[in-house]
Amino acid sequence: MSHWHRPLMVSAGLMSVLAVATAVALVLDDRTLDGMPVWAKPLKFAMSVAVYSFTWAWLLSLQRRDRRWGRRAGTVLAVAGVAEVAVITFQAARAHRSHFNAATPFDSALFGVMGVMIIGLMVANIVAAVAVLLDRQADGPSTWAVRFGLVISTLGLASGGLMLGPRPGQSLAGGVIGAHTVSAPDGGPGLPLLGWSTVAGDLRVPHFVGMHALQLLPLLPLALAALSRRFPVLAPERVRQGLTLTAGGLYAGVFALVLWQALRGQSLVRPDGPTLAAAGVLVALGLAGAAASTRAPGRSTTGTTAPTTATATAAVEAAR
Repeated sequence: MSHWHRPLMVSAGLMSVLAVATAVALVLDDRTLDGMPVWAKPLKFAMSVAVYSFTWAWLLSLQRRDRRWGRRAGTVLAVAGVAEVAVITFQAARAHRSHFNAATPFDSALFGVMGVMIIGLMVANIVAAVAVLLDRQADGPSTWAVRFGLVISTLGLASGGLMLGPRPGQSLAGGVIGAHTVSAPDGGPGLPLLGWSTVAGDLRVPHFVGMHALQLLPLLPLALAALSRRFPVLAPERVRQGLTLTAGGLYAGVFALVLWQALRGQSLVRPDGPTLAAAGVLVALGLAGAAASTRAPGRSTTGTTAPTTATATAAVEAAR
C-alpha cells in the first residue's frame, strides 16, 4: 500500500497553517498566562501534532496489506489531534487555561472533551502501532527503528496520564485539577517557549521525549544509509542494524531517565548526582554498543580477520 493516509495529511496541513498563525499571534499579542505568552501552548501543540500526523501518514503508507482497522485508527488520530488543538487554541484566545481547568462548568466541559480526545488518541495510537508492526519494513534497520519508535512513543503518550488527577492541596473548588509540575505549583520559572520548569520536576519532558521517538528513530536508518556511501564501515546492513538497536535502547533509556527525574521533582536543567551517574551509564552503554556494532566480523583475539564469503568464493574459483 503506497498511498498516504488522507485525514492525517489534512491534519498535518491544518496544524502547519495554525502553527504559522499562532506564531504571528505570539508576536502581536503580549498577553500572558501562568507566566507564558498565551499563544505559546497552541503554537507548540500545533507544531507537534503536525509532525505527529505527517509521521503517522507515512508509517501507515508502509503497510503492504491494506488493513481497514489500521486506517480507521489513523482517522481517529487525525480527528482527536485536531480537536484537542482546537480546544487549546480557543482557550488561549480567551486567555484561559486549557489543561486541568475546572474553574467554571464550561471550562470543565472543555477539559472533559480534551480528556476524551486524549483517550481516543492513546487507543488509536496502540491500534495503529499494531497495524504497522505486523509488517516488516524494507530492511532490518528500518524495521527495528519503527518498532522502537512505536513502543517508546506509545509509552510517552501514556505518560501524559500522570499529569491528571488532583495533586495534594487541590480541590474542585480551586478550579485546577491536575498538574504537569512535580513538587512545585504550575506556572513557575520555565525554559523559553517550552515552559518546562527550571526549579522542579516537569512531566511534560518525558511526555515530549517519548512521543517524538516516532519521528526521530525512523530517520536514523535513512541517515545511516546515506552516510554509508561515504563511510564504507556503514555499508553492511548488520552494522546499520546494530547501530539502530543501540540507538533505540539508548533512546528508551533517556526516556526512562527523564521520567524518573521528573517524578523525583527535579528539573531537567538541575540534575543531581544520581541523575548524572545514570546519564553516564547510558553514554557508556551507547558507546559500547556503537563500538560492538561497527567491529569487523570474525575478528580473532590475535587481531586477524577471518576471510569473508566473497574472499572464500574467489579462492575456490582460482583453484579451479
